[in-house]
Amino acid sequence: MSGVNGHGMKAVLYARVSTEEQAKKGYSLAQQLEALREHAAREGYEVLEEVVDAGQSGASLERPGLDRVRDLVAAGGVGMVLAQDRDRVAREPAYHYLLRKEFEERSCVLRALNDRGDDSPEGELTDGIIDQIAKFERAKTAERTRRGRLRKAREGKIVAIGGHATYGFKYNAMRDGYIVEEKTMRTVSRIFHMIGKERMALHSVKRALEADGIPAPNGGRFWNTNTIRDIVLEDCYRPHSYGEMEEFVSPQVLAALNQSKSYGVCWYNRRRVKTRQVGEDKPEGRRYRRVQQTVWRPRKEWVGVPVPVAGIPRGLVDAARGAIQYNRPSPRGTHFFELSGGVFFCGICGRRMAPNRRRRSPESQYISYYRCNTRHKRGREACSMGKSLRADVIEPLVWAHVCEILMDPERLQAGLERLIEEERAQAHCDPDREAQGWADRIVTVERKRSGFQDMAAEGLISFDELRVKLAELEEDHETAQSELEKLARRQQRIERLEEDAEEVMRSYAGMLPENLQTLAPRERHEVYRMLRLRVAAYPDGTLLVSGALGKAVPVYTPETITRCYGQSTRGYGLPGSSIRLSGSAESGKPNRGWR
Repeated sequence: MSGVNGHGMKAVLYARVSTEEQAKKGYSLAQQLEALREHAAREGYEVLEEVVDAGQSGASLERPGLDRVRDLVAAGGVGMVLAQDRDRVAREPAYHYLLRKEFEERSCVLRALNDRGDDSPEGELTDGIIDQIAKFERAKTAERTRRGRLRKAREGKIVAIGGHATYGFKYNAMRDGYIVEEKTMRTVSRIFHMIGKERMALHSVKRALEADGIPAPNGGRFWNTNTIRDIVLEDCYRPHSYGEMEEFVSPQVLAALNQSKSYGVCWYNRRRVKTRQVGEDKPEGRRYRRVQQTVWRPRKEWVGVPVPVAGIPRGLVDAARGAIQYNRPSPRGTHFFELSGGVFFCGICGRRMAPNRRRRSPESQYISYYRCNTRHKRGREACSMGKSLRADVIEPLVWAHVCEILMDPERLQAGLERLIEEERAQAHCDPDREAQGWADRIVTVERKRSGFQDMAAEGLISFDELRVKLAELEEDHETAQSELEKLARRQQRIERLEEDAEEVMRSYAGMLPENLQTLAPRERHEVYRMLRLRVAAYPDGTLLVSGALGKAVPVYTPETITRCYGQSTRGYGLPGSSIRLSGSAESGKPNRGWR
């Protein structure tokens, strides 16, 4: 780190660690703070506050601790923000640049103990090159880790990710294989017996396990019916013969198996899970929530790993699976509204259609439906959308419409490319050049502010004139800062859109209809989100679908609904004459009426 004559300078110490880094690389918040305190004492800094971000990724600026640092700097009086490493502040060089410029506006410097350069252009270039090299190394490390785990699975070894093995098993000493855990496996065997032989419902099994005080797989008192369902469908417990294993494992792994024994199958590389943090401004302050995206990979990419047989007869496993084959979660409290979360909108007021549940009598089942909240809360004067649309009718129709696009990869690719180009077109020029221009404008504003203050001190302009000039400069400063933040958000949207487009084309494009129909509601919602799907409902029954789908006008007749649901569409809050998905993503206007 370059030397800074900072005796008496007020500093804020910042430390960050993610759980994964702490486990793999030995980082710890205590170690970072200790190094920062020693450096601050040696240089004579006055430490105002120590701020930490525990379990936070450096790939985003959405962090509560970093928010606190930025608030302290904005309040004034902070001369330096000090971190142990540059990537503790931000992993992306662009984010590091934005923070540095933001702090400089408040006469605060951003420093790290591993800085190589100084404040000169050459020093900034050196640090920038180091940041890019570090980013490249992180990407290569992640790719090597992914390939290493995949190779390990293909060699027939368990990839131990997380602290717990599949329920009923435990890791061996090398943590690359499973050993049957007798106590929990007896619970698994009991679950199969209750469902497959005694024909007990999932909820009855849940109550029986809780009544006997058997801990759930997560260690809690209460079991979840979805957890029990997952156990029944888990291939680790289903015995497979040597001949059947040939379909799941490589020839090298098959050669090492005993031909007279049976094996379970533990799947690796079935899905990809990405987690990101989203900040939301609430009345009580800024709050963060984690958003998880799960994408199922194509079946051909799954890797099977043989595991010891659980000792449960295959006939019992198949009987249990058959017993729950046509089960559907109870509508009360368990229905997942796949069009919620920014997919389904009212075509009149433009607000989101809100999911709700109701039942006609205490004895009847709950009905899941969507309604316009503006109409519900403010009355018909605020919005004329008086239709409540049943989820069990609308959701299958929208999914059928999307499936047609997913089974046409060329059309899907064109729609995704159009979305990306539209997002890029909003920039109108090179984003990096535009960001540099706004940053230079901020520097110019600061220079002018200092010049006007010097002129006022020398009596060349009056204080009233100074006030006017500073007000104009402050307005320019806020405009430039706002534009920089818009550029950063736009770049994030483009990168996320490109990632989602790649994921859709790799995982869903060209899938067979029977495979698409097996996707769970949450998976369908993820597909909608990646396609930027927007469904707008109108009082006449028209549903306008836009996003990456382009022009599509499928028509659903009353006979189709009657055949699927066995009754008239009037009972579902839809027009009795028909239902139609229509409209164009380009026009933004619905085709009125219905057939």
